[in-house]
Amino acid sequence: QVQLVESGGGLVQPGGSLRLSCATSGLDFGNYVMMWYRQAPGNRREWVGQITTIGNTNYAASVKGRFTISRDNAKNTVYLQMDSLKPEDTAVYFCSANARYWGQGTQVTVSS
Repeated sequence: QVQLVESGGGLVQPGGSLRLSCATSGLDFGNYVMMWYRQAPGNRREWVGQITTIGNTNYAASVKGRFTISRDNAKNTVYLQMDSLKPEDTAVYFCSANARYWGQGTQVTVSS
């Protein structure tokens, strides 16, 4: 059974940082492109960024330069480091394996 479990969300002030984790099990992690998405209330789910099997990364324009995705294949885990957070980053953040398997999401709220 494939499982993706996000953690690390919470409330942070504007300008602050958070690190999300997505621990996976039941899949050949090293062979999957891992993605992060987010969904704010009333909005469609949007792609945040991804990391390939060999560690190449791509990001949405809205987060480029502020967010960093990394992976630890030994731990079957992907990370999303979020810096210089803005109120508009408030959303539920989801990780995905090849857009085939999804986690349940973790809430990130950026507010003073």
